[in-house]
Amino acid sequence: MEREQEITAIPIHETFRVAALLAVVGGFLDAYTYILRGGVFANAQTGNIVLLGVHMADGDYRQALYYVVPIIAFSIGVFITEVLKKYFSSREFAMYEHWIIAIEVLLLLIIGFIPPSMPDGVVNVTISFVCSLQVNSFRKIKNLPYATTMCTGNLRSGTEKLFRCLINKEQGTGLEAAHYFGIIALFILGAMLGTVMSGMLGIKSIWFCCCLLAIVFTAMWRN
Repeated sequence: MEREQEITAIPIHETFRVAALLAVVGGFLDAYTYILRGGVFANAQTGNIVLLGVHMADGDYRQALYYVVPIIAFSIGVFITEVLKKYFSSREFAMYEHWIIAIEVLLLLIIGFIPPSMPDGVVNVTISFVCSLQVNSFRKIKNLPYATTMCTGNLRSGTEKLFRCLINKEQGTGLEAAHYFGIIALFILGAMLGTVMSGMLGIKSIWFCCCLLAIVFTAMWRN
């Protein structure tokens, strides 16, 4: 019996609408920690590693240690997500990602109550942990590898797809390039919103991210 070509539905956590909201959150959090929490990038650990090296070269080891903390927190978050993946079957994997969003909402909600007098390291560790959960759990958009909390890989992949579209004339690569550049644009939008709202609302502006993540949570729940 002949079968028609099957159309595989894209999992909700790999859709562009979910990726778009997560990219806005990623850009927002980087702006938030940089502006309000001591000039640290919660997502872009490359920047923190560079600053770590700069301060070590200057002999300012105390300030260098300041940048070690979010780096370690990010690594711990990645490790924990890998442990969680190991103990979830493939059938349960979508639910695992669903509850990762719930953890993010809870932690970011708590951060909004932490006063400016609290050491920035406490907040930065938590946000770096949140970002690592997100980047290690949401890694594909329509079967394309991507990141929601940093842009270097997206920029490389988007430019490669653009080359394949314009020069090699490969079918479908134009749309794939658009997805990558769209995510980058939304990350920039998130950074802009983070800058504006941090100035207007201060530490409580992070609750805007909770609203976006709640939308993602609801979409995954309904799906």
